[in-house]
Amino acid sequence: MSKKTLVIGASLKPIRYSNMAIQKLTNYKHETVAIGLRGGDIKGVSIDVDLKDYKNIDTVTLYLNPNRQEDYYRYIIGLNPKRVIFNPGTENPEFYDLLKRNNIDVEIACTLVLLSTHQY
Repeated sequence: MSKKTLVIGASLKPIRYSNMAIQKLTNYKHETVAIGLRGGDIKGVSIDVDLKDYKNIDTVTLYLNPNRQEDYYRYIIGLNPKRVIFNPGTENPEFYDLLKRNNIDVEIACTLVLLSTHQY
């Protein structure tokens, strides 16, 4: 079952985990949208530089360090995803609490591992 996923912190650089995640998400047929500092395209997924009002987001997967996440708190909560995945290096207990208070599941995991092990 496809889970529409928003990748925040998307990078055009192939060595970045966010880039690898976008490629793997599309390989597994998950509808994928992305936000990054620079616009572009990864395997047919357009990287937006603006915070768009995406609809029906199942999962947000973060590739932003905690210091940069605060600017996205209201935006992510407003999208009302089912869950937010905090990839390694993005752990943020303050944001976990906000998400939980808004009935959004928090998962501290690696998107690439979840996909590879069919736990996504």
